[in-house]
Amino acid sequence: MVGESVAAGGARVDVLKPYTLRKHAIEAVGLDELGRLTDPLLRHDIAASEMEQACMRLTVRRANDALKAGSQPGAESSIFKVVGTELNQRRWALATRIGGLDALGWEGDGYSERDRALARQWLRSRGNTIEGGSSEIQRDILARSVLGLPK
Repeated sequence: MVGESVAAGGARVDVLKPYTLRKHAIEAVGLDELGRLTDPLLRHDIAASEMEQACMRLTVRRANDALKAGSQPGAESSIFKVVGTELNQRRWALATRIGGLDALGWEGDGYSERDRALARQWLRSRGNTIEGGSSEIQRDILARSVLGLPK
């Protein structure tokens, strides 16, 4: 259950399985003489995204280990749902920013298979806030169970 929401938020179409923000950015903006992306803001945003994703993976792993050890589930699944879907949305928005207008192509020979998949994945990430209980519902659960706020 804990990893279920995260898995739903991270599913990708086959053409994007090998996709990484960094590789796409290298194609789009290139590297400087030190081997860094030439766009410092893009470099920062990709590093931030990768760190957030790594933190999420480690936190989910820790929660799953606690469940395996016999701990009772708590509000973690709601937290993972909200945070996971937001991270997913930011990641795919960043991917479309890297791809520019090409990453918004829906059909036609002018767009690569990857570009068309990016557009679909970006739009799909928006639906992640609805499936498995909307983010609004998850925030309500957190307000009551974690913060003790009234209904």
